[in-house]
Amino acid sequence: MKKLLNKHKKDFLNYLEKLRGYSDLTIKSYDETLQESALYVHVLEEDSKFLIDLMPYRVKIADLNAKTVSRKLSTLRSFVSFLNDNGLECVLKADDSIKVAKTLPKPIPHKHIMQALEKADIEEELIVLMLYTLGLRISELSSLKLEDISDEWVRVLGKGNKQRDIPLLEKTKKSIDEYLGEKHRNKFLFEKDGERLSENSLRYIITKVFKRVALKVTPHQLRHSFATALLNNSARIADVSELLGHSSMSTTQIYTKLGSALKQENYNKAHPLCVNESLR
Repeated sequence: MKKLLNKHKKDFLNYLEKLRGYSDLTIKSYDETLQESALYVHVLEEDSKFLIDLMPYRVKIADLNAKTVSRKLSTLRSFVSFLNDNGLECVLKADDSIKVAKTLPKPIPHKHIMQALEKADIEEELIVLMLYTLGLRISELSSLKLEDISDEWVRVLGKGNKQRDIPLLEKTKKSIDEYLGEKHRNKFLFEKDGERLSENSLRYIITKVFKRVALKVTPHQLRHSFATALLNNSARIADVSELLGHSSMSTTQIYTKLGSALKQENYNKAHPLCVNESLR
């Protein structure tokens, strides 16, 4: 495996960055998995074909949780698919899929977001609003350019270099104008020393903002909050999927489960039979 890896890894990671539009953090995760697996995966060359046996590596990572194992195997599948697409005939062995239970996202209640914003400075406020009112990925926010922001829309370059336009709320536009009136920016909405603010820096700011109100919040939870709020207020799932930049509506449908759970909870609180039963 080391021989294949050393020869093709750089091209593969470059493909993930340039053509697939993956974030630096995701590419780092792919790189680490490839390096780790190279110590265990067996490769046999036979009749100009590479037989790649994942079993030794699967044994090594068997004690990890199912989601982590699935992610690592997915990385190897992507690498092997890249090799096949570039003229190397590779066959995977012991490539059975891992079943991973879909977990519901955990959105942040609107009132808690508002509480955090009350204690935020002008830059912190805008970072939270951009994630919460536009549903951006943290990588998309980090790379957002001034030229992509108009009075009513924000043009976002998402995964796979796919563009989408998201409506800009009046409150968010006002926050942008106030921020730019105070902070001089050349190219990116969030900069430091002329370079875009990194994803890790943005994550740290989000952590700091919500820590003030005793909450632990990730940027992705704000994206969840955006999607859940829209669906709970009768937005069409097709529209929400487009706004989020999902390649398939099936990815968006997990939010509908959360909406159903909320409806069930409200129903149990409101229906007289449920209320009466709780009073017995």
